Amino acid sequence: MSDVIGRKARAKALEDSFFERENQELLRTLREQAAREDRKRTLREALNVSDDQVLDALVDLDLDTESIVAFGLVPLVEVAWADGSIHDNEREAILRAADERGIAAGSTTYRLLQNWLLHQPDARLLEVWRYYSRELIASLGPESGALLKDRVLGNARAVAEAAGGFLGLGSISAVEKAVLEDLESTFD
Repeated sequence: MSDVIGRKARAKALEDSFFERENQELLRTLREQAAREDRKRTLREALNVSDDQVLDALVDLDLDTESIVAFGLVPLVEVAWADGSIHDNEREAILRAADERGIAAGSTTYRLLQNWLLHQPDARLLEVWRYYSRELIASLGPESGALLKDRVLGNARAVAEAAGGFLGLGSISAVEKAVLEDLESTFD
């Protein structure tokens, strides 16, 4: 009889252990979902963006309100990587633009930007930037949207010109021109 009680006790302990592990897994999942929703809410408030698809994409890329400032430099980085590598003059132009936006050397945002300059970002980053930009422009109105477009494309063009074109003659290469045209289509 004590053997039967012992087996029942072990079975109960095993069952309890199983449900404890499952409960812990469910709690972990709930915490992750809550943290994701909290990040989306923070981004929604900071960026004045309501599109859940844009917010999900920003969270998936692990961007937060601090690094979102660097997000505005994505078009510049895209132009710089157009020919498959970043030239020193392009890097300097991008870092100058970052400094103008108040991105301090050594900050998380600066380190993120440095990473983009060392390793070409995944194409998803540009797509998310497009979604975000379209949402932002829609919320700004025509005048502010035009100013944003001019600023973004002007800075991107400055990066393209920084490479010096063919033999340093200050022209924009064909591949950079194509990227600039592609970026411009985001604002149409």
